[in-house]
Amino acid sequence: MFEIFNETGKEIQEIDKLQIYMEFVVKKLKIKKGIFNIIFVTNEEIHKINKEYRKVDRVTDVISFALEDNKDIEYKDFRLLGDIYIAIDVAYEQAIEYNHSREREVCFLATHGLLHLLGYDHMTEEEEKEMFGKQEELLNAYDIKR
Repeated sequence: MFEIFNETGKEIQEIDKLQIYMEFVVKKLKIKKGIFNIIFVTNEEIHKINKEYRKVDRVTDVISFALEDNKDIEYKDFRLLGDIYIAIDVAYEQAIEYNHSREREVCFLATHGLLHLLGYDHMTEEEEKEMFGKQEELLNAYDIKR
C-alpha cells in the first residue's frame, strides 16, 4: 500500500509511529489498492525539488507528486497515487514553532501530502477549510493533538 523511505542519512524516531498512523489513515479514508511513498529528505534536497518542479527557490516542508493527475495513464487493478517528500529538519523546526510534538508535525505533513495525492487542495478559502478540516479530523481520530 505505502512505503516510507529515509533518505536523510540520520535516524528519524517518528517513522514507526508514522507507519501505524498512516495505516489508520488509509483505512479511515477507504483507500483501496492505492500505492504511495513517503520520502524523508534533507533541506537541500527538498529545496532542489521545489526549485526544479515548482520553480520556487526555497526550502519547504512537504511536496506531493500526484500521479493520478496524469490522465494519460490509467491502472485497472490499483491506484498509483504518487510520492510525498517531507523535509525532516523543517518538520522538526515547525514542531517547535507551533508548540507541538515532532510526531504530530510529521503525521500532519504526511496527512497533508496524502490528501493532495487524493485531489484535495487549498487554493481557495473553501478548499482550504475542507482540506484542513479533514487533516484535523484524521489527526484527532488517532488522538494526535496539539
